[in-house]
Amino acid sequence: MTDLIQLLSSLRRPRLLIRAARFGMADYNRERDLKRLIREPSAPSPAKAVTRLISEEAILEDNRTSGDATYSVARHVEILIALMAEAKLLPTGPRAI
Repeated sequence: MTDLIQLLSSLRRPRLLIRAARFGMADYNRERDLKRLIREPSAPSPAKAVTRLISEEAILEDNRTSGDATYSVARHVEILIALMAEAKLLPTGPRAI
């Protein structure tokens, strides 16, 4: 669990992407949005969701930095919104270890 938190804190993305994601967190609905973003019939635990979202976000970041024509800034922001919201649900403290 602490590995996930360290990984999230080490991510460096453009300020505009992060600001858009923070703004969008107010409208995030876990049941509606997470199922759609990770293409699952039900929402997994926050730890599993964060793991899936991190890998999806890494692909999007690679597409963005390489200038890939298939890159979608809207999807990137949606994934970042979900990632930030799910990270807030991760257990912290001694009980999480």
